[in-house]
Amino acid sequence: MESISTARRTEDIALDLLKFVASQANVGSKSSGSTGFGLPSSPKGDDQVTHLLELYARCREAVEAPAKK
Repeated sequence: MESISTARRTEDIALDLLKFVASQANVGSKSSGSTGFGLPSSPKGDDQVTHLLELYARCREAVEAPAKK
């Protein structure tokens, strides 16, 4: 039972780390709209989701790395 609570705890820590990093790097935030010329200035929603999922995976690796021996 302890391993389940430990796993949940690392997931929570990774999620908090993701929130912090994303807010500091403005990842996932909406930027100003396009002027109508060229490419839009903000990435598509699917791209943002992909980046956030990749960032979450990296956060989990960072949180779990010290625990592995």
